[in-house]
Amino acid sequence: MVYTDKDKKYRRYTVTSALPYANGPVHIGHLAGVYVPADVYVRYLRAQGEQVMFIGGSDEHGVPITIKARREGCTPQDIVDRYHKIIKDSFAELGISFDIYSRTSSKEHHETAAAYFKKLYEEGKFIEKVSQQYYDEEAGCFLADRYITGTCPHCGNEHAYGDQCEACGTSLNATDLINPKSALSGSKPVLKDTKHWFLPLDQDEPWLREWILEGHKGDWKTNVYGQCKSWIDAGLQPRAVTRDLDWGVKVPLEGTDGKVLYVWFDAPIGYISFTKQLKGDDWQKWWKDQDTKLVHFIGKDNIVFHCIIFPSMLHADGSYILPANVPANEFLNLEGDKISTSRNWAVWLHEYLKDFPGKQDVLRYTLCSNAPETKDNDFTWKDFQLKNNSELVAILGNFVNRTLVLTHKFYGGHVPALGNLSAQDEEIVKELATFPERIGRSIETYRFREALAEMMNLARLGNKYLTDTEPWKLIKSDPERTATVMNLSLQICANLAVLCAPFLPFTADKLHLMLNLPAKGWQDAGRADLLMEGHTIGTPELLFEQISDEAIQAQVDKLQATKAQNELNAWKPAEVKAPVTIDDFGKMDIRVGTILECQKVPKADKLLQFKIEDGMGTRTIVSGIAKFYPEPEKLVGKQVCFIANFPPRKLKGVESQGMILSAEDKDGRLVLLTPSDTVTPGCNVG
Repeated sequence: MVYTDKDKKYRRYTVTSALPYANGPVHIGHLAGVYVPADVYVRYLRAQGEQVMFIGGSDEHGVPITIKARREGCTPQDIVDRYHKIIKDSFAELGISFDIYSRTSSKEHHETAAAYFKKLYEEGKFIEKVSQQYYDEEAGCFLADRYITGTCPHCGNEHAYGDQCEACGTSLNATDLINPKSALSGSKPVLKDTKHWFLPLDQDEPWLREWILEGHKGDWKTNVYGQCKSWIDAGLQPRAVTRDLDWGVKVPLEGTDGKVLYVWFDAPIGYISFTKQLKGDDWQKWWKDQDTKLVHFIGKDNIVFHCIIFPSMLHADGSYILPANVPANEFLNLEGDKISTSRNWAVWLHEYLKDFPGKQDVLRYTLCSNAPETKDNDFTWKDFQLKNNSELVAILGNFVNRTLVLTHKFYGGHVPALGNLSAQDEEIVKELATFPERIGRSIETYRFREALAEMMNLARLGNKYLTDTEPWKLIKSDPERTATVMNLSLQICANLAVLCAPFLPFTADKLHLMLNLPAKGWQDAGRADLLMEGHTIGTPELLFEQISDEAIQAQVDKLQATKAQNELNAWKPAEVKAPVTIDDFGKMDIRVGTILECQKVPKADKLLQFKIEDGMGTRTIVSGIAKFYPEPEKLVGKQVCFIANFPPRKLKGVESQGMILSAEDKDGRLVLLTPSDTVTPGCNVG
């Protein structure tokens, strides 16, 4: 039995996942927030025998793509072609089981999106408005929000964008920025009139309030419902559906050169255009039949678009179904820091697949068990290792391996007779029967962490049963009882093969092969007769392998290198001090000297005492750089620059006759300034 939202039984399911921007690869934040839970849901429905269509694709329009193309000196099409392939291939390798994975730059999509806009336009569903938008007079074009940078009025970040400040996370309008400038030319933009078409969300507010706030209260996840309620209670405003750009779906009206459909109008139409590509003339039942359940899997940053704007577009047409649920997740952080593509602070899927070949299910397991379903969560490489070694290897893999190895040892790889059941065995059979419904209910209510934990509880049940009964000892005293124990243990393994498949598809396939188990549906699970007496099982293999400390450290080191590079990129030199004259500089007597001796000053952790050959004899100089040169004796023989005409002063009882020059690096480290070539001691610098 399928328990759906509000217990309505549907004939088919249309499941969509957010379209990733094709301006970079997919990372673990995308996977945990959208694609792994969507795939678990779809695989479960298929196991139930339901009609399901799982739609995915690349969002290949929008300003981030044009910005990347401009930076790399290529066309937007070059960018989307490159990343569409990387994304599509890595999804397939991870086992994300799309029925179709298409792209919004396709001819079919452009035609579908343009036709959708034109239909609503001809039916008077848009309003036309002339508004002022920033215009770059040097570049000769209007500027999209991301092409405008300036100072955030909230936190003072000097590199905020026209739509958002990434430093404080505040949503902005381009006109909010202080000292705005064009990202194209660097010049200050001017405001200029431009005409656009708007979706009148304010007119949709009454039915949206009824549909969401009354119809889905207690049904949708609290984070989704709460964000929608906040937007609606604040009062909806008309939303522009066109932009002044040259990359995207062209506005299909006369005299609109240089205008395209706003990416958030055209992208969700991709779900429909991709369905047309896959289903041909049969596409409409997946979008217009009330017996079809529409579910959008997205991240929390897309809630408003999928719960308010896209439904308003569908409602404006009048013939489409609305989403039954939008189970959006929160964000996944990485090692305590927000995942950021611009800072390269991410674990990229295509790189993971190269670094950990054959371990797709380990990543799927970790991301599902740590999914940010109700609040932001954190991915760490140590936790990833622990999930593999202490759970997948030690619990699931250990139980299966022990069971199959003992079956080969005792019975030559054949399933023994069940025999008579003890009270303990009866309890195992009874509890086994409850797992399909327990796991299924959790999946259908989008509690995937809970569902995965239930699946692992079945493996724990099997492990405990083996440990309690000790068949490796029992075989000597009670062979008949041992056969019963091993039969039930094998039945648990067979059930695991079925019930782990939505979460761990590669493991499920491997387990099916080892058990020589024919394909089974969800309705077959929970039974203690999936493997008949005398059935021959295959050769046991390890389902999972330990992940070493060295492999984990390599990933941590990679992130630390990224952090160091980010700090270097973010570093800015100190502001130039007030002007001085050449005469002021001329008063400084800067010379080159050779270090003869160098040692720490007693009872002074920060001070080094130098004896320097200055061309006129020797002098002693004390410098506060001890923490940066822990082996001062290695400085002997090096040359340094020093100020010779500072008056002597005592530091910790040592008279210092000058000041050695050093530079402060971006990390606060002091570095001695040394000539690149050997110089005669006493020579002036200037």
